[in-house]
Amino acid sequence: MKKIIPLSFLTFASLYGTELQLAPIGVESTLITEVAQNAQTSADTADALSKDLTSIDMVRRSGIANDVLIRGQKRDNISIDIDGAKVCGACPNRMDPPISHVVSNQISSIEVIEGPYDVENFGVLSGGLKIKTKKPTKKMQGQINVGFGTWNYKKFGITGSGGNDFIRMLVTASSESSDQYKDGNGNTLAQQIGNYITQHPALATQAYQTQYHDMQAYKKKSVQAKAFVTTAHNQELRLSVTANRSDNVLYANTTMDALYDDSNIYSIAYNINNLSDVYKNLNLEYYYSDVKHPMSTKFRQSGAINYVTSELTTTMQGFKLKNSFELQDYKLLLGLDTSRRTWDGKYYKTNVASGAESQLPPSGSSKSIDNTITKNSAIFAKMSKSYHHLNFTLGSRYDHTKITNDTYQENSYNAFSANLMTTYHFNTDNKIFFGFGQAARVPDARELYFNKLVAGTPPTLRLIGNPNLKQTKNREIDLGLTSESDDFTLKIKTFYSKLKDYIYTNTSTQKFVNVDATVYGVELSGSYYATDDISIDTGISYKRGKKENALAGQTDKDLADMAPLRAKIALNYEYANNSLASLDMQASKRWNTIDSDNGEQVIAGWAVLNAKIKHALNKQFDFTVGINNILNKTYTQSNSYADLTLVSDNTQTMLLNEPGRYFYTNLDFKF
Repeated sequence: MKKIIPLSFLTFASLYGTELQLAPIGVESTLITEVAQNAQTSADTADALSKDLTSIDMVRRSGIANDVLIRGQKRDNISIDIDGAKVCGACPNRMDPPISHVVSNQISSIEVIEGPYDVENFGVLSGGLKIKTKKPTKKMQGQINVGFGTWNYKKFGITGSGGNDFIRMLVTASSESSDQYKDGNGNTLAQQIGNYITQHPALATQAYQTQYHDMQAYKKKSVQAKAFVTTAHNQELRLSVTANRSDNVLYANTTMDALYDDSNIYSIAYNINNLSDVYKNLNLEYYYSDVKHPMSTKFRQSGAINYVTSELTTTMQGFKLKNSFELQDYKLLLGLDTSRRTWDGKYYKTNVASGAESQLPPSGSSKSIDNTITKNSAIFAKMSKSYHHLNFTLGSRYDHTKITNDTYQENSYNAFSANLMTTYHFNTDNKIFFGFGQAARVPDARELYFNKLVAGTPPTLRLIGNPNLKQTKNREIDLGLTSESDDFTLKIKTFYSKLKDYIYTNTSTQKFVNVDATVYGVELSGSYYATDDISIDTGISYKRGKKENALAGQTDKDLADMAPLRAKIALNYEYANNSLASLDMQASKRWNTIDSDNGEQVIAGWAVLNAKIKHALNKQFDFTVGINNILNKTYTQSNSYADLTLVSDNTQTMLLNEPGRYFYTNLDFKF
């Protein structure tokens, strides 16, 4: 008898892990369900995703607020959508990636899109995440979640929902904090950078001051409230607000830490179902988000007398109209999408003794990003049809984008995106799928206009952005098959991506440039059901990226961020209803195919073991205990491509090790 078990193996991640259930839904995406229900010990969704899907890698930035890569693509090459709202981080150094502005216990599902197959959202070049948070219910219900772990990790979360036929409401809140994690060698974040500086004494000012050696790694709080109001038959008004507050987040291998990171997300939507036999749905949504992010040298030796702060703010607001129709056997979606993003940044200096602030540099502009506004407007359409064993979906989108800046030139871009996705069913258990797509994304303000503060007497600003960048275009083919029976499930997927004018960092010129490149790879996931109680899950991912030509002043054609062959395997034992014991291994090949000209370095291969037991005492209460990185392995999974500003002596950049052995427990009460 087949059970609901993930196609890629179940794992319970380290300090930051979440157990996620996966369900493939097509050539372009995978649906991850029951995220909040299975959230265990952390808000960090990026870490959980990277441990459950081999096609997703993680950029380790800190104890939380880590970033994701989909098939080696990150930043604006992938899109993050939270309940229809597009959220952007303020930090140009990715200390607050978009995925960090939603916490795992708020999430009900995540759709992972691989490739240029989403025409509903702006900038889906190579993939994206569509995150859905929990909806309010009519039934009065609640949940309390408490977690504890090594390194003084503490988490408390609470959710309440209820209502009637007229209004349904939901409130969810969480608070978590942790001391600095230790790697397999027993080194905290402060000790990791201290060891690096011992080998590179010229960087002594990057070390933490003595009084901050043992400070907490982070403290994070989040609150979300929703109200769904039934205004008429088949009509609903949906209101939502989310507030996140993170304080004193340490980024050990970065030159600054975050003093705080505050974000707010507001949305209002009106939904009408079944307007007629043909007109099935009308949905209008307006959203607004804002992020404030000051990063500083306050905790470092360089900030003992005067510390430097780079303060950035960004807002994102948008309006989307979607209309769904059913015309005979055709399903049709027509829509309008508009958005406006602002991004502004400045540098200033604070005297520790007096608290007095002064601008940096001392004369001229102190702007890192000078009031950049990105306006986008688009129309999109999608049509689906089934012919016996063959299903297909055709999508298209046209974008016009205008980007203005108070210092540099204005830029304007037009783009046409389209895709075709087909699935042929040999029978109910076996099918092949094929997809072809084209999409584009425009440069962001950092890539176009960013000014970096350069140390000196006096300090100066240097433009590392390139106001002449072209937009990037991706043309991609995906091909694969799925097969399942009572004993196993299997999914194999290959892709080939041709990137035109890919936006890339050139350390030789210290500028962003356009380059043509290709990315290709293969992914495999599957499960074997040995008995009704025992299963084995596995996942494998391999990808390569190459530039068509080496950049100016360089010879290396390898594309950065292309993590090596990675594999996962798990043994699961379901010994009672909703109770599970598992042992899993994650492994990575030696990372030696790198872009050495642009900061990457060879990283040793690794394998780690994790174990957990999730036991349900009854329907209202369950608890989880586990150990991650059982053998206390010292390893690194994130490389050092120079698009991030990391601690470096220009010959060898500091790598950040992953957490060592971690014990945890999680208690979950439902009422």
